[in-house]
Formats: sequence, C-alpha cells, structure tokens
Amino acid sequence: MRILYQGEMFADYFQLYLRDEAHSELPDDYTDESLARRLMAGPNGIIVHTARNMTVPVRVEWHDQRPVSDLETFQHIVEAGFSCLTGQLVLAGMTDDETTSPRLAAKAGPLGVRVSLSGLDTLSEDGLDGEDQYLVQLWPESEPLAIRVLKAWQAT
Repeated sequence: MRILYQGEMFADYFQLYLRDEAHSELPDDYTDESLARRLMAGPNGIIVHTARNMTVPVRVEWHDQRPVSDLETFQHIVEAGFSCLTGQLVLAGMTDDETTSPRLAAKAGPLGVRVSLSGLDTLSEDGLDGEDQYLVQLWPESEPLAIRVLKAWQAT
C-alpha cells in the first residue's frame, strides 16, 4: 500500500472529486439514490458526497490489488470503477483551483475505487463540525466496476 494523499480538502457543496487529469468531465447523475450511495462514478472520475460542507480529512491509498474491506471500522463503504487513461489523477473540491490541486500518480487503465466513511455520527447540530473521515482506496482492475454499496450508513 502507498499513500497518495493525506490531508484536508474543502468539500464545497458537500463534494470532492477524483478524476483523470486529461478528462475534466465529471458524473452528473444527481439523484436521491446517488446521494444516498455517497458516490457517483463516470467514465474517467468519481464524486464523493461528504457529510459536511466544510474542510474534511481525506486519505487516498494505492493498492496493487483490491484491498480487504474493513466493515467494522467504517460506517459507509461503496465501490465503483473508472478509467485513468493518463496515469495521473486530480483530487479537488468542487470549487478548488485545479492548477493548485494535488496530482496523484496511479497506474493508467481501469481502476477500482472504494470509498469508506467514518465519524458520520459525530456531526454537530449545525453540521459544521465533526470527526468524519474519508478513505479512498484505488487499485488496478481489468475493467471499471459498477457502483456497489458494501455497507450503508443510516442516520438515526
């Protein structure tokens, strides 16, 4: 496993994205279902729906093969796939200046992606503070995976 990014990102509009550097199109299938999944996937990128419209901690990992899911640690886990044709990814919030956004090196070709969320039950009443965390794991795949929720968070 290799850490590609670890830090904080501004999740403006409750969203972060990861996409192939040469392909700026992002998925736009905003539905109640896609919001509940907390992930949208397009041909060359994904959008992660965060619990807060604030700066949130994000970690992106590269794995040489599909990692084991940690169903006990995380409250919500969803997988998908997309193609990274250039081997270079852009990680950004929806209103970030992409010229200064992190560039992450990945293997060119189809990628699997798993997004695991924790701390979803720690948000303050106004939704501005919390200990929510976002783990994005990437690995090479033979073809892009369909979106699949492995564990769904149900707010109480």
